Amino acid sequence: MGNERVYNFSAGPSMLPLEVLERAGAEITNYQGSGMSVMEMSHRSKVFQKIFDDTKAKLRALLNVPEGYQILFLQGGASTQFSMAPLNLIGATGKADYAVTGNFSNIAYKEAQKYGQIHLAASSADKNHTYIPQQSQLELDPEASYFYYCANNTIYGTEWQYVPETGGVPIVCDMSSDILSRPVDVSKYGVIFAGAQKNMAPAGLTVVIIKEELAGHELPFTPLMMNYKTMIDKDSMYNTPPCWCIYMLGLVLDWLEEQGGIPGMEAIKHKKAQMLYDVIDSSQLFTCAVEPGSRSDMNVVFRTGSDELDAKFVQESVAAGFTNLKGHRSVGGMRASIYNAMPTEGVEKLCDFIKAFDRAN
Repeated sequence: MGNERVYNFSAGPSMLPLEVLERAGAEITNYQGSGMSVMEMSHRSKVFQKIFDDTKAKLRALLNVPEGYQILFLQGGASTQFSMAPLNLIGATGKADYAVTGNFSNIAYKEAQKYGQIHLAASSADKNHTYIPQQSQLELDPEASYFYYCANNTIYGTEWQYVPETGGVPIVCDMSSDILSRPVDVSKYGVIFAGAQKNMAPAGLTVVIIKEELAGHELPFTPLMMNYKTMIDKDSMYNTPPCWCIYMLGLVLDWLEEQGGIPGMEAIKHKKAQMLYDVIDSSQLFTCAVEPGSRSDMNVVFRTGSDELDAKFVQESVAAGFTNLKGHRSVGGMRASIYNAMPTEGVEKLCDFIKAFDRAN
């Protein structure tokens, strides 16, 4: 393959915009005349402080984060938030509601049980997580400290198309795989968190957006580095933050603005997803098990019904210039992760490949 770039459909870490990589490459040894790389400079320096402040301001503007909310740049991945959220929030009543619609929300549900009384408000396990429960199917406890759900399920290819109504109970949402792909009314949430390695930046950064009044009520045994209030008070710099990833997030946000901001990106990503679903649905060979009203615009799952044919498809796709189309090991089949950085051209070429494979097999 030499120096040619492939169309990378990885679920994460995922591809980054080429323009962002080229800009980062141009600045990698000497950032804006500083004489050093961002990877080398002190997080306490004026140069990096400006990168940090500018990145936070860009994110606040793009997501329309209202007053009273703090943006944190943390580490530990979204999985650390599975513990951090209950440690900081469950103390209000000792109870929480969880919707389990896939692998990661299930892990979060089990982790939260260490810290309080956790109620399963909804589950899609009865149909192998091929749908998102409707509002009427949510069994909500008005005394819950918070309601938890995962907005997009990378493994099963489902995505919540609405924000649950919880009667004033704060909502905690894992938006790791669809943040920045569609407008979000942040005011409807208590906590939004996302690992950066899908739509925002390289792996190593976790973004948390938290309603400030929810912090400061952590359980007494909450570890120092898992205390939202500590991180708010120290502006995410109690220890050394993931400097390079924060810098890269800033570049991605600049690129996103050039695409028309989040509304512009929403139109692009939905067009890409619909194109792919249309080809799958019209195919004689391929199927998508996810119910139409629950389908993800970020992770499109499909299969032939034959493990042998699925393996053949994946093998031939590599030779055609695609990579990481193999489905998650727990479900098999194929998965095309078409996050923001995947160009429309990549999806068009994948659609052509699917059509050709359909005709040949």
